[in-house]
Amino acid sequence: MTPTDSLTRGAGRTAVRPPLPVKMVIAGGFGVGKTTAVGSISEIEPLTTEASITEVAAGVDDLSHTPHKTTTTVAMDFGCITIDPTLKLYLFGTPGQERFGFMWDDIVEGALGGLVIVDTRRLDDCYAAVDYFEHKGIPFAVAINAFDGQVEHTLDEVRWALDVAEGTPLVVFDARERGSVRDALLVVLELALARSGG
Repeated sequence: MTPTDSLTRGAGRTAVRPPLPVKMVIAGGFGVGKTTAVGSISEIEPLTTEASITEVAAGVDDLSHTPHKTTTTVAMDFGCITIDPTLKLYLFGTPGQERFGFMWDDIVEGALGGLVIVDTRRLDDCYAAVDYFEHKGIPFAVAINAFDGQVEHTLDEVRWALDVAEGTPLVVFDARERGSVRDALLVVLELALARSGG
């Protein structure tokens, strides 16, 4: 084979580019389903920083709606999902308790958008996450996790209670279902791309 033959053979091939990496944050209050959402969609074994709930923490964190919860995220969750050959989402889940809030700036750095997960039985637990994304100007959607297939309030009621702007999407999803989590993340992605003009 001559050098010319080698060039001719390679000319018909196009280089395969790796998918574009996009950082997405999954946030919300304690026990709303952040770790579950990351775990249900990640194509890799998710990295979690779960620690056992101690007696001291149980006295601080409200377990009344999650009585079987025995662990909690103390730093972050991490997973990833390839949306298509051109795009890969890297998912970072925040810890839900206010005492771990000092980590949020580092976790959110460079994120294209966020998904704020809400449990309608305790809406006040997600105010901090909504306020954070609004203050930072990061595009986000509110995802109402349908615990046991139930939501306590309508989307309009949740929007009013959280004082969320009309341009912020609200969706109902199931953090345990891969397709449901994917659809919620795609809402955030579309919103972020629209705002960036992409």
